[in-house]
Amino acid sequence: MMNKNHALNSGDRIYIRKSRLSDCTRIADLLGQLGYPADEIFIYKKLKLFRNDPDETVVVAEVGGRVVGFISMHFIPQIALSGSFARISYLCVDEKHRGKNIGGKLEIYCEKIARKKGCDRIELHCHERRKQAHEFYGKQGYGESPKYFIKLLT
Repeated sequence: MMNKNHALNSGDRIYIRKSRLSDCTRIADLLGQLGYPADEIFIYKKLKLFRNDPDETVVVAEVGGRVVGFISMHFIPQIALSGSFARISYLCVDEKHRGKNIGGKLEIYCEKIARKKGCDRIELHCHERRKQAHEFYGKQGYGESPKYFIKLLT
């Protein structure tokens, strides 16, 4: 059982599952911890949209019945290469639970999904300021790509 501050105890189990529409409040809270403030209605609409798209998935980590992390992935076919690729757009673990392998379990779960969908690699973008995240991804086997370009359309 979770204690009052929702800390992960040694007996607590981490459950990985597909997101539900009812997870929208916790996912919005977690995005806020990453610096992406979002309201639950916006996230609810996104989750509803993603659940009907076979090339999108949002997976959550749950401990003691409470969502403590999530990962959002997209699957993109390639015209010039045999394998598709998966892209992680967001991975967040509640700041109270970081360093407890929750992010690793989410990433491994999604890696299995990516392999089943015929992906031969996973890509992600991680802002330069997120040094701890860079260490995490390095430990998960990700290598750094030297360039990433973006053009804002707004």
